[in-house]
Amino acid sequence: MNGDARALEIDAVSKRYGDLVALERLSFDVRAGELFGFVGRNGAGKTTTMRIVLGVLSADAGEVRWGGVPLDFAARRRIGYMPEERGLYPKMRLAEQLAYLGELHGMGGPDARRAAADWLDRFGLADRRDDELQALSHGNQQRMQLAAALVCAPDVLVLDEPFAGLDPVALDVMTGVLRERADAGVAVVFSSHELDLVERICDRVGIVDHGRLVACGTVDELRREGPRRLWVDAPGAPPDWAEQIPGVAVVRADGSRVLLELGDGADDQAVLRAALESGPVREFRRAEPSLVEVFRGVVGDSQAAEAPSVV
Repeated sequence: MNGDARALEIDAVSKRYGDLVALERLSFDVRAGELFGFVGRNGAGKTTTMRIVLGVLSADAGEVRWGGVPLDFAARRRIGYMPEERGLYPKMRLAEQLAYLGELHGMGGPDARRAAADWLDRFGLADRRDDELQALSHGNQQRMQLAAALVCAPDVLVLDEPFAGLDPVALDVMTGVLRERADAGVAVVFSSHELDLVERICDRVGIVDHGRLVACGTVDELRREGPRRLWVDAPGAPPDWAEQIPGVAVVRADGSRVLLELGDGADDQAVLRAALESGPVREFRRAEPSLVEVFRGVVGDSQAAEAPSVV
């Protein structure tokens, strides 16, 4: 790990439940000022990791640090948390609830009340401040849950499936707030099954499978580790022209355009020469894999049916 003075570090963390290995020497960091997407199949270890960061669970081995120092109670009060299973009080009034949660994180009463009012206004809920949570729509309850994580002005945000079930307007509001917080220097880590959203907004992404980190980097870095694919348009070529090239597989065809996947050792120049033998080539370019394709590549084809979804 890098020992960054402004990073949340998960260092070789392991956790077992009897014979079940939930996490096995899991390591990654989330830097101040970045959005980090933490993705994986159901049961891969995402929620367990977040609960260990929060101190809800204890690790069997490994360490979690902020600023190079192991997390203690005081440091965890500087973390804003949004659990997957939402945990606010349904019969408590909005402003009262946010202020109460701020005080639990160590804020003084006046500061907590001001922060509660500010976040209710930010999320368009100022006129509902005296309503009970249960009177809100699902989307507004989600906004309240994020406000509860933000009210203490945290150094770190840990969010478990924060976008589940949101409509497009609420989604835009919440992604905008998270980008804003990251730009202000907050370390933001969230889990999500919505890989197109992760691909669009995250600075870095970590992919976890069976409790192990199997890939980590920027989206561009992960794409470069994905399968080598080429779009080729050779209108004069016979339909099976690419099938004769060693190490090349046809992924799909769209008229005269074909998407080819190059195996280890396959030569893209051999592909170009074969295409030119039939006449002019109108297109020859690398096809950048999507994050969904990268995900399927690193967790294995056997898991494809359970891959996180695309919005």
